[in-house]
Amino acid sequence: MSTYEQLRQGLQSMWDNIAEGWQHLRENASSALTRFKPLTRNDNLQTAQDIAMLQSSRWGLLVVDMEESEDDISVRMEAPGMDADDFDIAVIDEQLVIRGTKLASREHKSGQYHISECAYGAFERIIPLPAVVDESKARARYRRGVLMVTLPKTHQHKRRRIEVHHS
Repeated sequence: MSTYEQLRQGLQSMWDNIAEGWQHLRENASSALTRFKPLTRNDNLQTAQDIAMLQSSRWGLLVVDMEESEDDISVRMEAPGMDADDFDIAVIDEQLVIRGTKLASREHKSGQYHISECAYGAFERIIPLPAVVDESKARARYRRGVLMVTLPKTHQHKRRRIEVHHS
């Protein structure tokens, strides 16, 4: 096989891997891609935080794992760099709606950014629920960059095993 043919096959293999990886990412994480809207003020930008928020990415990943058990639905969302008070959580039309605001925190007062990939601002993530839940008994906690929401199912949507008796 010629060097040209080996190079062509190698490039084709590389392209196939990239296309497969992109398709896998799009299928499994497309809903995690979340738009962040920078907070705006009426006055001039004055703080380094204001400037960092405007220069930051408008899109970020808020990845979620959802697990359903017999009694409840647990949602785990990775949202680093926030505080528990930054979230507003509700159940609307059998969907978990998580809204929040992620503020930029710039520790250095001088210098400039060369890469700014983190997203800052207001966001909203809507997660369809697989069963009807009792939102009045829902619990949420935020620790070490992870938001955990536990949503008990309503009694009519809990699974109940029906035992079959011999006649």
